[in-house]
Amino acid sequence: MAKGKTVYFCQNCGYESAKWMGQCPGCREWNTFVEEVVEKTASGKGKAPGREAEAVRPSTLDEIQFETEERMSTDFPELDRVLGGGIVPGSLVLVGGDPGIGKSTLLLQVCQKLSRKMDVLYISGEESLQQIKMRAARIGTFTSRLTLLCETNLERISQVIQREKPRVVIIDSIQTMYREEVSSAPGSVTQVREATGVLMRIAKEQGIAIFIVGHVTKEGVVAGPRVLEHMVDTVLYFEGDRHAVYRILRGVKNRFGSTNEIGVFEMCQEGLREVKNPSEVMLSGRPQGASGSVVACSMEGTRPMLLEIQALVCRSSFGIPRRTAAGTDLNRVNLLMAVLEKRAGLSLSSSDAYVNIAGGLRMNEPAIDLGIVLALASSCKDRPVGEKTICFGEVGLSGEVRAVSMPQQRVTEAAKLGFEVCVLPAVCLSAVKESGGMKLIGVSNVKEAMERAL
Repeated sequence: MAKGKTVYFCQNCGYESAKWMGQCPGCREWNTFVEEVVEKTASGKGKAPGREAEAVRPSTLDEIQFETEERMSTDFPELDRVLGGGIVPGSLVLVGGDPGIGKSTLLLQVCQKLSRKMDVLYISGEESLQQIKMRAARIGTFTSRLTLLCETNLERISQVIQREKPRVVIIDSIQTMYREEVSSAPGSVTQVREATGVLMRIAKEQGIAIFIVGHVTKEGVVAGPRVLEHMVDTVLYFEGDRHAVYRILRGVKNRFGSTNEIGVFEMCQEGLREVKNPSEVMLSGRPQGASGSVVACSMEGTRPMLLEIQALVCRSSFGIPRRTAAGTDLNRVNLLMAVLEKRAGLSLSSSDAYVNIAGGLRMNEPAIDLGIVLALASSCKDRPVGEKTICFGEVGLSGEVRAVSMPQQRVTEAAKLGFEVCVLPAVCLSAVKESGGMKLIGVSNVKEAMERAL
C-alpha cells in the first residue's frame, strides 16, 4: 500500500526539502516553503540495472530527420507576431495576466477564428458552460467545430482529448486541474507541476497545440512553481491596466520565435480588437504648446512605437522632494535627474518631479532616456518642445547621448506620422540613409540637446 510522507516545496522555484526552511537554497527567496503530502510509489524491483538503457544510444545531427511544419495562423496578426508567425503544432503555450485583464476573452476569440478551419476544444475549470456561452454571445457567431468541456480531472481530460483529437486545446486554468494520484489540493505546487507534465506529454505525443491559462501573483508573475515556465514552450504575459482600454501581449519566452515582439489590443464591448498602428493611437489627444510633453520612439522587437512622455517639475513644499514615475523605472528617472543637475546645471534637488508615459504603457528601453530628459528640462524651464519634434537616445552618467539600435526604422515611423524634426544621437546620423523629409539634429550630450530642442 502506498504511504504518504510530508515534504516542503518552494512556491517560487519548486525546490524540495525534508524540513521547513526560512530561505530557499535554490532561489534565495524568503518564506516560500509550503507543506505538502506526497505519495510513495512502489519502485520496480527485480529489474536488472542498465537493461533498459542498452537499447538507448545517442544520434548524430546527420541522422536526425527534420521536417518544417507549417504554423497555424490564428487570423490575429498581433497574436501571430508574438508567437513568431503562428501556432506551432505540438507546442505548449502559457498565458498569464492579472484577473480581468482579458485572457479568457482573447483565447475564446482565438477559438472563434480557428474553429472555422479546424477542430478546437475549450476546457474550463472555472466557469460553467452557460457562462462561456454568455461571453461567446458578446463576441459573435461560432461554428460547430468548437466544443466545450467543463472538467478538472486530468485523467478524464486526457481521455476526451485522445478520443476527439482536436488540433488546438485551451485549458482555463492550470491551477484548477488535478490528478487523482496526487493527494495535494488543486493549485498546489505538486498538482500544477504534475498537470503541466501531463499536458506537455499529450501535446508532444499527439501533435496538439495546447494553450494553458495561469494565474499571477501580486508581484505579477505566474503563480505556482517557477519550473512551470521552464516546462512550457512559450510564455505570454497579458499586461495593462484593467481600467484602461489598451492591453499589451508580451512574449517573455518562446522556443519558436523572438521574445522581443509585442501585440497591442483594445478592449471593446465585443471583446478584444487589434490595434494596427499603436503609435497613432498613443499620440491622440496630445496637448498643444504645453511644456513637459515630448514624443519619443521606443523599439519593441521590430516594431517602432511612438509615445508621449509627460513630466511635471515644481518646487517642493516639504523637506524631502517627491518623485513619481508611471510607465517607466523610477530609479532611472532619479538617475537622469541627477545627470541634468550635474551636467546641465538645472537645479532639481529641491523640486518635486512626476514622469508619466501616456496611454498606460510601460517602457524601459534606454532609447527613451533622451525623451525623459527633455520632458524634465521643458517642464523645469517652462519651455515647450516643438509639436513636430521627436527624439530618441540613451543618456549616460557623463551626460553623453549614446547610440541606439535601428535608428532608420525609428526615423521612418516618425516621418509616416508627420513629424518634421528628429533629435537623435550624433553617432547615429550616418546610419540614417533616408529621412523622409525630416530635419535630423545630431546631439552628443544632454546640454546640446536642450539647446537645440528647447
